[in-house]
Amino acid sequence: MGHFVERRWDENPSGYGGRKARQSFVYRAFIPDPIASIDPLTSFATSGLIDEAERAVAALNEMPSLTGIEAVAPLLLRSEAVGSSKIERLAVTHTNLARALVDPGAARGAARAVAANVRALERAIALGTEERPLSVRDVTEVHRILMADDDPEGAGVVRTEQNWIGGRQPTPIDAAYIPPPPEEVSGLLLDLVTFLNRIDLPAVAQAAIAHAQFETIHPFADGNGRVGRSLIHLVLRRRGLAPRFVPPVSVVLAAHADAYVAGLVGYREPEGLEPWLQAFARAVSQAAGESRQLANSVRELEERWLERAGRPRTDSASAKIIRSLPAQPIITAATARLITGTSYEAARVALNALQAAGVVRQISGGTYDRTYAADDLFNAVRAFELRLSGRATKEIDAPSSS
Repeated sequence: MGHFVERRWDENPSGYGGRKARQSFVYRAFIPDPIASIDPLTSFATSGLIDEAERAVAALNEMPSLTGIEAVAPLLLRSEAVGSSKIERLAVTHTNLARALVDPGAARGAARAVAANVRALERAIALGTEERPLSVRDVTEVHRILMADDDPEGAGVVRTEQNWIGGRQPTPIDAAYIPPPPEEVSGLLLDLVTFLNRIDLPAVAQAAIAHAQFETIHPFADGNGRVGRSLIHLVLRRRGLAPRFVPPVSVVLAAHADAYVAGLVGYREPEGLEPWLQAFARAVSQAAGESRQLANSVRELEERWLERAGRPRTDSASAKIIRSLPAQPIITAATARLITGTSYEAARVALNALQAAGVVRQISGGTYDRTYAADDLFNAVRAFELRLSGRATKEIDAPSSS
C-alpha cells in the first residue's frame, strides 16, 4: 500500500531537548499508493461484513418517522463528536457539550473543542448532501471549522512541514509513524478527493478506505483524526446510505482505541486492507444497531415526559418543549420562546411546570433566565454509549450541574 522515502533532518544546535534532539539524522517517511482507481478484491467473508454493515445503516435510516425519532440525528452527531474527540484525549460530558452549543461564547477548554467538532461534522454531512463533485477545498473547509478557535492561523491550511505521530523528542527521531513529506501532500489529497467522488464501491468500504488513507496522509498540522473521521459521515451521507441518521462509529472506535490504531497501522501493510475493512464494517454494524435502540428509547422517553406533564395539548408550549428536548437538552426561557413561538413569559411558565413535573431540572442559580437540563435524556445517551463501548450499564449517574 505504499513505500518509504528517506529524508534528512538537519541539525539544530539551538533546539530544545537533549543532544539527541538537536543532532541531524535520516528518517523514513511513508508515502501511500494512490487510491483514486483502487479496485480492492476482498474475500466472501469481508464482503459479507460490509453488506451486513450497509443493511444495518439502511435499517436505521428506514425507521418510521414517529414522534421524536428525527430528533435522534443531533444526539447521534453529538455522540460522534464526543467519541471522536475522546480518541484525541479530549473528554467532555454531554451536559457540558450541550451547554457549549447553546452558548458558544462561554465555552472553554474541551467543551469548546468538542463543540467545534460538532460544527465540523455538520459541515461534512452537509457536503455529503451537495450534488456536485467534492474538492480539496471542501476537506480544508471542514478542518477550518474544526480548528478556527484553537489554531486560527493553521485552520484549513495544508501543512508545509514534516509532521509525525508519537515519540518523545521534538524531532521525528523516535516517532511511531512519519507521514508523507510535505511536497507529496497536495497530490495525495487530490487523489483522495477523486476517490471520494467515486460511486462504484460499497459505501462502507469507501468510507473505511477514505478514512484510513486520510490518516495515512495526515495533511494538517493538527486535527487530522477528527477531520478524517468526519469523512466517514460525509461518505455515508453522500452515497445515500444514511440520508437521515449517520451512526456514531467513533464511539465504537474510541472504546477499542488500541485495535483501531492497529487497524490504521495495518492498512499501510501489504495485506492490511482486508482486516481493516472487516474491523470497520463491524464497528459500523454495532453503531447502527445500537442507534436504532437509542431512537426507540427516545420515543419512549418522550411518552413518559408527556405523561408526567399531564398530557398537554399538542400545540401547547409544554408539548413543544418536550418534543424539542432530544435536540435541545439544555434549554432556557429564551431558547424555549424561539422553539415554541410564544412569549418569554409563556415559555418561562411552561419550563417551571415541566420542572415541577420532573421533566427537566434547573441547573443554574438565580431567578432570571434559568437554565434547565433534561437529565433523563443525558442518561439515555450515556447508556447508549456504554452499550457501544461494551461496558455494563448497571448504574447511570445523573449529569453534574457543573
